[in-house]
Amino acid sequence: MTEQNSAIASRREAVSAPRTGTIAALLGVASFSLSFPATVWATTGMGPWTATGARGLLAGLLAIALLAASKVPRPRREDLPGLLVVAGGCVIGFPLLTTLALQTSTTAHSAVVTGLLPIATASAAALLTRRTLSWKFWAAATAGAAAVVVFTLTRHHGAVSLADLYLVAALIVCALGYAEGGRLAGHLPGWHVIAWAVVLALPVSLAITVIAVPREPLDPGPLSLLGLAYIAGISQLGGFVVWYRGMGIIGVARASQLQLAQPLLTLVWSVLLMGEHLPAAAPITAVVVLLCIVVTQRAR
Repeated sequence: MTEQNSAIASRREAVSAPRTGTIAALLGVASFSLSFPATVWATTGMGPWTATGARGLLAGLLAIALLAASKVPRPRREDLPGLLVVAGGCVIGFPLLTTLALQTSTTAHSAVVTGLLPIATASAAALLTRRTLSWKFWAAATAGAAAVVVFTLTRHHGAVSLADLYLVAALIVCALGYAEGGRLAGHLPGWHVIAWAVVLALPVSLAITVIAVPREPLDPGPLSLLGLAYIAGISQLGGFVVWYRGMGIIGVARASQLQLAQPLLTLVWSVLLMGEHLPAAAPITAVVVLLCIVVTQRAR
């Protein structure tokens, strides 16, 4: 009877673990979907470089307090290169590049372009783990990329804008940060990964803040401070806690596909919260990208 009870308990754990990981990853996606609107709010009272430096600085100070309160030991030496990749991609690179892009691009447009992040993350994970992907995966990934390129060129009358170049660069560095963070979360608690990453990025965040503040306009009102609080506490720290936890449980590739909902959610927020006009091509492109990445998930 004891062995039977143990077997039942094991089966329950096998079922509940993926469910827990999926829920955690979805909470991360929901948190990130508000990042673009919150970034726009933050930059109503400060410059893009100031907003980027301040979000990393505030998140880093909060992470230090949490790590100290929990008496978390220092990361192992072999984990430092991976944590530096997360810091460079998710703490400095992606926030700065998307903030610069949002100075001349709408949140709706940016959301559609970053709809390629799940494909980029899955591809980065495949490279890091040296897994071979089927031709169906690459065919669907190419189709999704083509849809985004067509949307981008249509919006800018056949030209690629500087904002689009920022967004593409943001996709690359963020995908590497996601994939490496997901790998680390396989043997580290998810919140340790992002907490140490923002702490390692603190010198850069501080330098950006110190240099940017006297050189950019600074007149933060309530909306700007609210946006800064969100991107520092949630987009830069809290959202990653549940996101990396989910990745650690169900894997990078599987979790990355849940991000398919993020651009669609951001499109909704851009209309409801920002009052932006939603181009007819935006939701169509988002759905095409969604369908293409669903194929990549099944092809795996």
